[in-house]
Amino acid sequence: MSTSPLVGVVMGSRSDYKVMKAAVTVLQEFGVPCEARVVSAHRTPDLLMEYAATAEQRGLRVIIAGAGGAAHLPGMLAAKTVVPVLGVPVPATMLQGTDSLLSIVQMPKGVPVGTLAIGEAGAMNAGLLAVAILATTDDRLREKLKAWRAARTAAVLAESLEDEA
Repeated sequence: MSTSPLVGVVMGSRSDYKVMKAAVTVLQEFGVPCEARVVSAHRTPDLLMEYAATAEQRGLRVIIAGAGGAAHLPGMLAAKTVVPVLGVPVPATMLQGTDSLLSIVQMPKGVPVGTLAIGEAGAMNAGLLAVAILATTDDRLREKLKAWRAARTAAVLAESLEDEA
């Protein structure tokens, strides 16, 4: 597998990393090269446009974008690249991510953004979804994902409550 980043994990501010770290951790667990960057739709719009416009030529195959509040980051990235964008609503305001969720999920037809759950669970699932997307063309990664899921199934079955009855 390449050592150049295949997945970009971007967020609107450094404080979002406490949520988005879950995506990075999953990608590292699967050995998927990734990069994590702060790219703000509102404070660094030129950087956002450059990041999106160069994503494909830099070898990115998936972008995971975490954003709070108005959450323009995932949609603006998706508008500027054909690389799939997965949006993670970050609970950054008094609305605890509901505002971000609605912003990300309401993309106009023609500019899709895959939208995940609010917060850390969404970030982790975005990492897993990125792995699944990459696994469609990588047999080794597909087998690792199958083994990872089987281990989760075994862990749940091992915690059976039947023994308690």
